[in-house]
Amino acid sequence: MKLHDYQKRAVQRVIDQPELGLFLDMGLGKTLITLTAVEQLIREYTVSRVLVIAPLKVAEDTWNREVDKWGIDLTISKILGSTKKRTAAAEASADLYIINRDNVKWLVDRYPADKWRWDMVVIDELSSFKNNKAGRFKALRSVRPWVDRIVGLTGTPSPNGYMDLWAEIYLLDQGKRLGKFIGKYRETYFRPGNGNGYVVYDYKLLPGADKAIQAKISDIVVSMRAEDYIELPERIGRTVGVELPEKALKEYRKLEEEQILSLEDGEDITALNAAAVMNKLLQYSGGGVYADDGSAHYFHEEKLKALDEIIESEESVLVFYGYRHERERLIERYEARELKTPEDIADWNAGKVKVLIAHPASVGYGLNLQEGGHVVAWYSLPWSLELYQQANARLYRQGQKMPVVINHLISKGTVDERVMKCLESKDMGQAALMAALKERR
Repeated sequence: MKLHDYQKRAVQRVIDQPELGLFLDMGLGKTLITLTAVEQLIREYTVSRVLVIAPLKVAEDTWNREVDKWGIDLTISKILGSTKKRTAAAEASADLYIINRDNVKWLVDRYPADKWRWDMVVIDELSSFKNNKAGRFKALRSVRPWVDRIVGLTGTPSPNGYMDLWAEIYLLDQGKRLGKFIGKYRETYFRPGNGNGYVVYDYKLLPGADKAIQAKISDIVVSMRAEDYIELPERIGRTVGVELPEKALKEYRKLEEEQILSLEDGEDITALNAAAVMNKLLQYSGGGVYADDGSAHYFHEEKLKALDEIIESEESVLVFYGYRHERERLIERYEARELKTPEDIADWNAGKVKVLIAHPASVGYGLNLQEGGHVVAWYSLPWSLELYQQANARLYRQGQKMPVVINHLISKGTVDERVMKCLESKDMGQAALMAALKERR
C-alpha cells in the first residue's frame, strides 16, 4: 500500500493530535487515512479499542472492505442488527467496532460513562452530528469526556452554513474553540435572518465572522480540496428538459394554485405547510402524486420517457429518486435493482447491474460505486445540497476513469426549475424553500 504525500501528512496529524477533524473532499481517502493511523496507534499500544460511527450502509460495507482491500491488520466487530447481535458484537474482542449512527444512543445507554469501553472514536460522517438537539449528539456528548482520541470525517462540514459547525466542533474539543453553548456561538457570530415573529428560520453571519470562525478552528482541522491533490476525470452536468403535455401542465397549475391559496394570507407560512406544498409539486413534476389516503395517482410519464433515452444509450445508469411511487415505477419499467446490501454494491461494481436506483439519503456517505459506471440520472432533485453533492460523489471520486455525466430531469415550468437553480447557487435549506413558496404565491 502506497499513500500519497498528502495522505501521509494527514495520517501523521491523526497520530499526533488526539482531537482532529479531517475535512477532506470526497475521494481523497478519509477512510484509508484513518485506518492507517489507527493501525499504527493500536500497534504502538496508544489505543486499545476504536469505535467507528457511520451511516448504516457505510457501517455494513465500507470499512471492512477498505481493511481487506489495503491489507490493514485490524480485527473488526460490527455492532449491527438485533439487540442480541449488537450486544454480542460490542462485547467481542476486536480492534475496530463499527456501529451505525442511529444506534449511538442505544450504545451509550448500555455503556454510559462509568462503563464506556472505547478510548478512540471515529465519526464518519461528522456533519450528521450537526444538530445539537438530536439524540445521537446528546448521547455522544455525554460520554465525550471519557474518549481519549476523536476523529471527525467529512467532506461537507457546513452544508447549510456555519451554524452547522458548532455541534461538530464541540464533539471534537468539548467547546474550547466555539464555546460550550450554541446560544453564545449564535450571539457572537450571527444575526437573525428570515423569520416570522419570534420564529427565526435562519441566521446570517456577521461581517467577518466566517474568517473569525475559520481562525478559531484552524488548528483542529485538516482541510483539503480534491482539485488540489488528485486529478479527476471531467464532470459534465446536463439539464434534460422535460416538456409536460398541455393537459398535465394545466393540472399542475391547478394543484399549485389550490395548494398555495389554501394557506393563510400574509406571512403566516409554517415550514410544515411549505414542505407539504413543495412535496406535492415535486411529486407531480415526476408524474404522480400521493392522495390523502396514501395511494399514488399517476398523471404523466414524461420523465420516464426522457430516462428511457438515457438508459438505452448507456451500459449502466445510477438513478436517484425522491418518492416511493417513483421507486415502484422505476423497478417496474426497467427491472431496476435498488441499492440495499453489500451484494448490490459488489454486483454494480462488477458490471452486473444495468439500472441501479437509490434514494440519495440512503447512499450519501462513503459508498464506492465508481467502478460500476459513470452516468447519473436525477429523477427527482432534493432541496439538500449536502445530499446532492454526496450522492454525486458515489461515482465522481478517486478511482473513476471515465468522464462522469450527471443528468437532471427537469420538468419545464415546474418547481423542478427552482430546485435546480437553488442547487446551482448553493442557496439551500429551509430558507430557500420558504422563499420559493412565497415567490410562487
